Amino acid sequence: MSKVLILGGKGRIGRSVAQDLVSHTDAEIIITGRTAKNELLQHNLDKSIKLLMLDLDDLEELRKTIKGCDLVVHCAGPFHYRDGRVLKICIEEGVNYIDVSDHRSFFQKVIQYREEAQKAGITAILNTGVFPGISNSMVREGVEQLDQADTIHLSYTVAGSGGAGITVMRTTFLGLREAFDAWIDGKWQKVLPYTKRETVEFPKPYGKTGVYWFDVPETYTFAESFKVKNVITKFGSIPDFYNHLTWITAHVFPTAWIESHAGIEFFSKVSYNMTAVTDKFTGIGVAMRAEIRGEKQGKAATYYSTMVHENTAFSAGCGTGSVAQFLLEGKLNQPGIYPVEQVLTTDLFKAAMENRGIEIQKKLVYN
Repeated sequence: MSKVLILGGKGRIGRSVAQDLVSHTDAEIIITGRTAKNELLQHNLDKSIKLLMLDLDDLEELRKTIKGCDLVVHCAGPFHYRDGRVLKICIEEGVNYIDVSDHRSFFQKVIQYREEAQKAGITAILNTGVFPGISNSMVREGVEQLDQADTIHLSYTVAGSGGAGITVMRTTFLGLREAFDAWIDGKWQKVLPYTKRETVEFPKPYGKTGVYWFDVPETYTFAESFKVKNVITKFGSIPDFYNHLTWITAHVFPTAWIESHAGIEFFSKVSYNMTAVTDKFTGIGVAMRAEIRGEKQGKAATYYSTMVHENTAFSAGCGTGSVAQFLLEGKLNQPGIYPVEQVLTTDLFKAAMENRGIEIQKKLVYN
C-alpha cells in the first residue's frame, strides 16, 4: 500500500485533498497539523486518515516523517513564506512531491533544484489545485486545439471565502504588495496588481463580474510552457463590492499597511469575518474562464473553456488529488520539477475531471 503524507492536511484545502485520495486511491493517508487536536470527525473525514502533529521548522522531525513515504503533498501555505525545504528533503530522500503553491516566488525558489530532482529520479509537480491547477490544464487543452496560440487570457472569480479558510485571504492580500512581471507583447513588463478591471461573463450562477490583474504562478510559467506573445491572468471576487474594497486596499491605503505582517493579518481576518456573513448568500464556489486566441487552419480562431463548481476548496482537492492519484499509479513518472501544465496530459486531465464530476464547457470560434 502506498503511503501519502499531506503537510498542512488539517486546513480546508488539505482536508479536501485527503478526502479525494480516500475516494480515488487505496493509499494510506497521513495528514499533519501544528496541533494534536483531532478535528477529523467534526469535518466528516474518513476514519482511516491518520493525524500527526508536525512543525515544518523542525527539520529533523520533518525528514523522519517524509522518509518512507511514497508521496508528499505540500498544502501548508501561504507559499510566499515557504523556502523549498520540503521539496529539498523529498529529493534527498527519493520521495515524489506535489504542492498547491500559488505564487511565482515559491516557484522561483524551488526550480533551482530541477537538476537534483532529475538525478534523484523523483517527480515534483507544482501549482496543482484549482487555480493554479485545473486552470492550467484548461489552458493546455485550449492551446492544443489551435495550430498556433498567440494570447492566453485566464480569468477567475471566487464567491465569498471559497470555503478555503483564512490562508487564502492572506494569499490575496500578499498579492497586492508590489508590481509584478507579466508576459506582454513577447517581453516582460511591469503590471500593478488589481488594476485594469475588465467585466467577464462567467457561467451561471455567477454571470458578469469584474476581474483585475493578479500575480499567480501561471503568469510566469505559461510564458515558458507555451510559446505565446501574451499571458493575461485576472482575478475577482463575488459579490463585486469585495473587488472595490480590495482595490481600495491596494491603491488607497498606505503601502506600509499591506507590507507588514500585522497589516496582512488584520485585513485577512476582517475579510474572513465578512465572508462568514456573505457566504450564506453567495455560496463558496469558483468559476474560471480560459480564452486562447490564435490560428487554426489558416484562420484567426479563439478557443474558450469555462468551469464552475459550488465549492472552491473541493475543486482544489480534485485538482491536487487527481495529480497525486496519477503519480501513485505511475502515470506521471517524469523526474524533474514542473508546473502542472507541463506534465499532466490533456487525456489524463479529462479523465480525472470526468471521474470527479467536474464539467468543463468548451467551444472553438473562428473570428
